[in-house]
Amino acid sequence: MKSDIQIAQEATLAPITSVAAKLGLSEDEISLYGKYKAKIDHRLTAKKQPKGKLILVTAISPTPAGEGKTTTSVGLADALCALGKSTMLCLREPSLGPVFGVKGGAAGGGYAQVVPMEDINLHFTGDLHAIGAANNLLAAMIDNHIFQGNALGIDPRRITWKRCVDMNDRQLRFITDGLGGKVNGTPREDGFDITVASEVMAVFCLATDLEDMKQRLAKIVVGYTYSGEPVTAGQLNAAGAMTALLKDAFDPNLVQTLEGNPAIIHGGPFANIAHGCNSAMATKLSLALADYVVTEAGFGADLGAEKFLDIKCRKADIVPEAVVLVATVRALKHHGGCPKEELSVPSVEYLKKGSDNLVRHIENIRDVYKLPVCVAVNAFPTDSAEEHAYLTDLCKEMGVPCALSEVFAKGSEGGKELANAVLSIMEKRELTCAYPLEASLTEKIDAVCKKVYRAAKVSYAPAAKKALAEIEAMGYKELPVCIAKTQYSFSDNAKLLAAPEGFEMTVRDVRLSAGAGFVVVIMGAIMTMPGLPKKPAAEGIDVDKDGRITGLF
Repeated sequence: MKSDIQIAQEATLAPITSVAAKLGLSEDEISLYGKYKAKIDHRLTAKKQPKGKLILVTAISPTPAGEGKTTTSVGLADALCALGKSTMLCLREPSLGPVFGVKGGAAGGGYAQVVPMEDINLHFTGDLHAIGAANNLLAAMIDNHIFQGNALGIDPRRITWKRCVDMNDRQLRFITDGLGGKVNGTPREDGFDITVASEVMAVFCLATDLEDMKQRLAKIVVGYTYSGEPVTAGQLNAAGAMTALLKDAFDPNLVQTLEGNPAIIHGGPFANIAHGCNSAMATKLSLALADYVVTEAGFGADLGAEKFLDIKCRKADIVPEAVVLVATVRALKHHGGCPKEELSVPSVEYLKKGSDNLVRHIENIRDVYKLPVCVAVNAFPTDSAEEHAYLTDLCKEMGVPCALSEVFAKGSEGGKELANAVLSIMEKRELTCAYPLEASLTEKIDAVCKKVYRAAKVSYAPAAKKALAEIEAMGYKELPVCIAKTQYSFSDNAKLLAAPEGFEMTVRDVRLSAGAGFVVVIMGAIMTMPGLPKKPAAEGIDVDKDGRITGLF
């Protein structure tokens, strides 16, 4: 079979102006970035009332065997369009770190892709660069303030704001800067995060308009004074200039699927560090432009969907009317202990053991969040009919629909069964969250860990306990929590697969994201600056003399 990039490069794309016209957008309402990309004026959300129904795509806990959540999202949107439904696809922007690291691109796969695939996976419209520039402007203004006399009394040992770059580079996690004498700044320990882990990215993705974004940026706590008082970006007079850098990026990006259907791709926070979904602005704009909107949340439902519902839905005042839970036979067999070399060998026995992970995610969506859910089995050629039948029967026992998705190989035609299953469960409901906002921060952490992850106990490192007390004392008790942990397990131990119970989780660190409006709770060995693997994907990426890129996937 052809590679993803070959399929994408052979596709005939419609001019983006004609894609915009399908949505009722005039050329005055979009800004062209070449023939096949455009930005939509974000101010349209204030002029158009949301009319669409929201469909959230999430997944089982990720494995090296793959789940195909983005591919399923693209194929589902195409299938809904093929059924005559006015549909918008709404996704996150890929980070260059994973593209050149281990994951590859994030534009779908096979015949369920968004295009132009190379542009989307590389610099796209420059949004992530704008976010990095705004982040680093704030970092420069912090150190310049100290150099110019430090009127605010910032303690260089308690600066919490890091610089960022959108690339996996472990060498930059911990650095010492300001060396070379007085003229070159104040020596201090510093470090870099990957851009998608920056609080600027989280602010960008939760802001409702430019004024709201500026106010959120001003609230960012960058460090503390010698007397222990928080210092904000607003006190450094940085928010206006940061907003100026982000102004154009804030307009959502319009592209298309391989079948010429509209797709908005905008914003991209990591889901095991931040809240892991595209911008609220993009979602609300999509709901105003289409009758159905397909969006996704990062990693498994315990991370992405939990944060989508407990953080984004609250902030953006939205509620999905259906949830699609993506699973693969291969990934579930991995959860059942199947050796990697045997994943392609049919085995209902391994599948039964690993399906506990699927059951747990269904229970969470259905029983904790009270939302209608259906399962999408993303088909692989090595799956057996017996394995598919087992999953269908399992879902039937739980009272949820199960549909085979063959969108990778067949595009929209392979997604019609799933599309009809989704349409059959759609229902408008009140949002039910895992915890009330008025609860204490520890009560919120306990609620997620015990209700969603099924931990028996949550313990706190002394530094984390102290930080929680300080954050509450500063008046941030009613913020939601954003738990940063491994994506591979319900627990904070990546080796505990399937659906573990009775385990203990440890809060290692706590960080205030006052601008984004949540408290980051760090469990396990989570890195905000990933490193490249032994054989990075970058080694296989090339470009020929005509500018044709190869090796992206």
